[in-house]
Amino acid sequence: MSSDDPMEKKIYALGSGQARSLRDLLDYFATRGTMRVSDLHLKVGVPPVYRVDGLLRPIEGPPLDAPTAEALVSSFLTEMEIRKLRETGSVETSCMTDKLQFRVNCFRDNDGFAAAVRALENRIPAVEKIGFPNDVWRDILGMQQGLVLLTGITGAGKSTTIASLIDRIARDSACRIITLEDPIEYRLRSQKGVVSQREVGRNVRSFEAGLRDCLREDPDVIFVGEMRDQESTMWTLTAAETGHLVFSTLHTRDARGSVTRVLDMFPPSRQDEIASQLSLGLRYVISQKLLPRRDGQGRVVAMEILNNTYAVANLIRLGKLEQLYTFLQTRTRDVPEERMVTMERSLATLVRQGVVSPLEAEKWANDRAAFLDEMKNVPNE
Repeated sequence: MSSDDPMEKKIYALGSGQARSLRDLLDYFATRGTMRVSDLHLKVGVPPVYRVDGLLRPIEGPPLDAPTAEALVSSFLTEMEIRKLRETGSVETSCMTDKLQFRVNCFRDNDGFAAAVRALENRIPAVEKIGFPNDVWRDILGMQQGLVLLTGITGAGKSTTIASLIDRIARDSACRIITLEDPIEYRLRSQKGVVSQREVGRNVRSFEAGLRDCLREDPDVIFVGEMRDQESTMWTLTAAETGHLVFSTLHTRDARGSVTRVLDMFPPSRQDEIASQLSLGLRYVISQKLLPRRDGQGRVVAMEILNNTYAVANLIRLGKLEQLYTFLQTRTRDVPEERMVTMERSLATLVRQGVVSPLEAEKWANDRAAFLDEMKNVPNE
């Protein structure tokens, strides 16, 4: 490695003649494993802080001063990105070491430069290892068109789940796959399928522009990193309606909230039109949460799954979203025409399996009363 590489410079002084480079800080992810250590936070006034098993833990060292924080954050960025950071106050980027890939958000707060660094495995996990509570992934892999929404808070594993699905499609199907991401997180290989990945801000101006281009590029499968606004959402729904298999994400906590979020992006005068379009194009909403395992060895996924059956589509079209939860509770058989599960049932199952503690699962439930009811109903494994 070149000594001129800014990531190699020993910037962070620990005392007693010791210092660490940015690469030293990033290598800690590989040492402990990304299922346990998910994030690194750099901020003036505190030492570097890792998120370990979902909890923030500072390292033993002095607080970062402003020059040190600026030097560490700048080590991620090109000169153009540093200028953008100074002008706009934030910039998204990604970087790779020989061990891992990272998604990086650099920004300025009241104290100076800061960064939030998310670790990603270079190796995409097999879809069987993700933790689906049923065989819905097999149905998704067999689909030719429609929209699959992965939802959850930041750090819920949405990108990992989508990458595992698309990687399996690329392995098994002779198809054309195009992704639009901000930034690119997992590097997907062309296998039986041909994959093109485009990064917003580098390869394409915006999600909307990328989607317009994409529909003229003969795709079979499209991944839109996030439905952020009316424009990107409209183009995503259009792509799903016109014979493409489309994956996208939303930052919502449950399936019903995901449908509501899509509709709320539009003024009331257009919501009936969008509800009709969504009811036709949507296939699945999968809402994820990552919980600490009971044994302390990393985290495990809990999923809520909404299958857009004919009856569910009718509720969406009529705006009767309050009734969706009933279908999640009752259409639970592991057969293609059902395969639904509430977050509360998924959590209760993990408790019954001994994977997650009852108190931890209860903290993550969307509806505490529904979770406690599920704890009575879910059989021991």
